[in-house]
Amino acid sequence: MTQPPLPPLAAIRCFEAAARHQSFTRAARELGMTQAAVSYQIRILEDRLGGPLFLRGPRGVALTEAGRRLAPAVTEAFAALRAAFADLSEAAEGVLTVSAVNTFASNWLVPRLGAFQLAHPKIAVRLDVSGRLVDFAREEVDVGIRSGDGRWPGLIRHRLMAVDYTPMLSPRLLDRAGPVNAPADLLKLPLIDPADPWWMDWFAAAGVAAPDLSRRTEMQVGTQYLAANAALAGQGVAILSPAFFTEELAAGRLVQPFALVRDSGSSYWLVYPEARRRSAKIRAFRDWLLDALGGEG
Repeated sequence: MTQPPLPPLAAIRCFEAAARHQSFTRAARELGMTQAAVSYQIRILEDRLGGPLFLRGPRGVALTEAGRRLAPAVTEAFAALRAAFADLSEAAEGVLTVSAVNTFASNWLVPRLGAFQLAHPKIAVRLDVSGRLVDFAREEVDVGIRSGDGRWPGLIRHRLMAVDYTPMLSPRLLDRAGPVNAPADLLKLPLIDPADPWWMDWFAAAGVAAPDLSRRTEMQVGTQYLAANAALAGQGVAILSPAFFTEELAAGRLVQPFALVRDSGSSYWLVYPEARRRSAKIRAFRDWLLDALGGEG
C-alpha cells in the first residue's frame, strides 16, 4: 500500500518549534528565521492538512485541537532524529582513522600510540599504513601523515619534522671492523640498501668521490624500520633518519659515526580536510602529535 507523502520537512520543523515554544517569535529565533517565514511555513502545513493548527490572537498563538494531537508525535519524531544523529556523531568521533606512510608509522607513531590512547581513552585509533595519498572525499580516513613538500590543495597541514638522513651502525660491527675515521671507510663495511639514492647523496656531501654502489650485493630491505633492525643486529651500515632513533643512539645500541646529516628537502606532515578542522578527535590527535614532536603547527 502506497504511503501518503509527507508535508515539506521545513514546514514540519517550524510547526514543531512553534508548538514547543507556543510562540512563532521564539520559534523563529531558535531556527534563525523571521517570524513571517515561520508563519508562512506553518500556513503551508495547515493548507496541506485542511485546517488550522494554531489559533492566532493579538496576544500570541495557541494550539488547536488538531495541533495538540499532532504536536506530541512530531516532537517525538524530531527527538528520535536528534538522538540518532547524536549517536552517529558520537560513534564517528569515537574512532580515529589515520593513514600514515610506513617509515613514520613503524619508527615513530606505533611505539607511541599507547600514550595517545591513555590520554584519550574514548578514542580508538585505526591505523592504515600505506605510501599512497588517500582521497579524503572517497575514503573513510580522518587524518593522514605524508611526506613531501606540503603542497596539497584543500587540506590543512602541519609540519612535523624534516626528512633527513645519515649513516648508522651497531657498536658490535664497529668493534669487528676496526676504526671508521673517514666517510670513505664506510665503503669497507656492508651497506644496507646500497641502491638507496640517499647513500650517493651523503657520500658526495662527505667528499667521497662518486663511489660505484651499483654492483654491491648487500641486503636490500626497502624500509627504515627493517634497515634499522638489520643495523642493530650488526649486519651492516644503514642510512637512517636520526629523529626516529634517538633512544637507540642515546642507549648506544646504534652509533652515528659522522656529524654530517643531509636534508632530503622533504618533510613529514599531518594533513586533514578543511571541512574537518572542528572535529574533536582530530583536534585531540593534532595537539598530541604536535606537542610530542614539537611540530610547527
